[in-house]
Amino acid sequence: MAGFSFSFSLVCAALLGAFLVSAKPMLRKERVLRDPELSRQAHEDNKSYQYDHEAFLGKDEAKTFDQLTPEESRDRLSKIVDRIDGDADGYITTDELNAWIKRVQKRYVYENVVKVWTDYDLNKDNKISWDEYKQATYGYYLANPEEFEDATDKFSFKKMLPRDERRFKAADLNGDLAADREEFTSFLHPEEFEHMKNIVVLETLEDIDNNGDGHVDEDEYIADMFAHEDGGPEPDWVRTEREQFSDFRDLNKDGKMDLDEIRQWIMPQDYDHAQAEARHLVYESDQDKDQKLTKQEILDNWNMFVGSQATNYGEDLTRNHDEL
Repeated sequence: MAGFSFSFSLVCAALLGAFLVSAKPMLRKERVLRDPELSRQAHEDNKSYQYDHEAFLGKDEAKTFDQLTPEESRDRLSKIVDRIDGDADGYITTDELNAWIKRVQKRYVYENVVKVWTDYDLNKDNKISWDEYKQATYGYYLANPEEFEDATDKFSFKKMLPRDERRFKAADLNGDLAADREEFTSFLHPEEFEHMKNIVVLETLEDIDNNGDGHVDEDEYIADMFAHEDGGPEPDWVRTEREQFSDFRDLNKDGKMDLDEIRQWIMPQDYDHAQAEARHLVYESDQDKDQKLTKQEILDNWNMFVGSQATNYGEDLTRNHDEL
């Protein structure tokens, strides 16, 4: 989904993923960006707002806005609106918002690569070889191979090393085992590159396929999102996901998902998360229902675009004590 942070090694990210799989029962890990319920769902919970903030601003910028007072936040939002309004006609259309959200995502991806580049380009030749990446990420474990032998978890370093090598070689388009900026970007963020999507699908299968049969059955699909810990009844949303598996995931009705069905699940061809988010923001903020936004309409709904729990607390702090 939409959405990915690789400011630490891919191995650590994988280990984090393993933690999420075994998280407490009501936690749900999304692999698919879902189209918001535009007509029926009140979009007021903090988690939904946080998704909007990060889609509109980017994760790093959203954190910056969290520290601003409401006045500072609105002022910065006003300046951002001017940048989004490409034709300077005073209105923000869905297409302009869509273009902005895609620009923010692309900026995040490339800025992330810049941040970690020096950690891996050990000889400073402006390329990152597979050996450099392997040494920077797995050097300790390569020097202490006995620690490999103790690991049985599917996200162990022993299993992640060949997986990373496979991904690196897929990103290495000219086959020289040295990644330039674009190739390394596709290695760290494969979901953003067409030629890497087969790798994303394959890694998703490997993450969920607990019995190693090359498919994802219904129980494995559910286990990726929900873990039974107390033996109690499944929440309603889990029952809904079981129905989703039967009705929409298992397309050939053989009781399991193969690679093509997994691709349809995590990368539906008819879904554009930036477009869906842009439509959602317009729908929620378009007070006069003319299918476009004025700056004032955006500022009136500033908490959806850039506000947060932190800035709401900041707003409380600016009030007179008697108002609280």
